Amino acid sequence: MPAPLRVALDQGTGRSGDTASSLSRLADRAREAAAEGAALLVGPEMSLSGYNIGPRVRELAEPADGPLFEEVARIAADTGVAIVYGFPELADGNVYNAVRLVDATGASLALYRKTHLFGDLDRSLFSPGTEPIVQADLGGHRIGLLVCYDVEFPEMVRAHALAGTTLLVVPTGLMAPTTSVATLLVPARAMENQIHLA
Repeated sequence: MPAPLRVALDQGTGRSGDTASSLSRLADRAREAAAEGAALLVGPEMSLSGYNIGPRVRELAEPADGPLFEEVARIAADTGVAIVYGFPELADGNVYNAVRLVDATGASLALYRKTHLFGDLDRSLFSPGTEPIVQADLGGHRIGLLVCYDVEFPEMVRAHALAGTTLLVVPTGLMAPTTSVATLLVPARAMENQIHLA
């Protein structure tokens, strides 16, 4: 039986479109999470760039192992806290709405690209990911990754449960008035699949 995993959730970003302020905020939140005994810090969707920033997404997009990853890896290693963060990933000329899990040493454990793009906003800026199940082991726990709208499809969460995910992490850019996803749908997905969901 793995040791309990204390998870800290951050609901904000730095100034929209300003990766330096987002990295500064992330470092502050990681220090706070470490002080509270958390082993994992989860940021929101597109936490390093801001979500609704229009064509600036392509301008701020970078390869998965670019400078943003290097900075997040440093923050994780400095604080001893694993981190899930969101960023616009540039790969093969496409931009993906991506999330990455780095462990407490700063090593990359998993990279997931949002597969279900929501509305014109997502579809005009991002390409859909093609790998529905992305997992990694962290402290004896099997962590799965999805992004926002993905969790609204029951098949996605069920596939994770069947693949052995024990904690499904879903960075999200939702806000009021769409609170029913967080208050009704997410608890239902966790209960029907008997997995933890953050």
